[in-house]
Amino acid sequence: MFTLNLPDFEYKLRKKDAKNYIFDPLRRKYVFLSPEEWVRQHFCHYLINHKNYPAGRIANECSIRLEGLTKRCDTIVYNAQMEVLMLVEYKAPDVVLNQEVFNQIVRYNWVLQAKYLTVSNGMTHYCCRMDYLKNKVEFLEDIPFYSED
Repeated sequence: MFTLNLPDFEYKLRKKDAKNYIFDPLRRKYVFLSPEEWVRQHFCHYLINHKNYPAGRIANECSIRLEGLTKRCDTIVYNAQMEVLMLVEYKAPDVVLNQEVFNQIVRYNWVLQAKYLTVSNGMTHYCCRMDYLKNKVEFLEDIPFYSED
């Protein structure tokens, strides 16, 4: 797989029917190892082990209802009150993080109203803080620590 702009970690791989699978400790199962999944596993590890996000407050591949359709959010992080703190959208490392990617996460956020929106392709990461009262978006220099909430 690709070398990412995220810390390395020990992961478990399994091969089945000539396809690679990676163990997702949050979902507690092996999942198909796509380039996007590679980014997701690295980013979740980064949140938990480097930014002190509790693993029990992170959920991968969450379904939401949006305009009558079921959509899947890549990762949702909850705060201590189990409110949506951060919504994360992943793309493969070769995908440019453009306006279309931001439009996707903003559509999902209509339902969730997260404090932070984050997009990552494993090489580049953008995080913004939403201020719903002032109708403002502030792009941050770095992913905030969990304790900064």
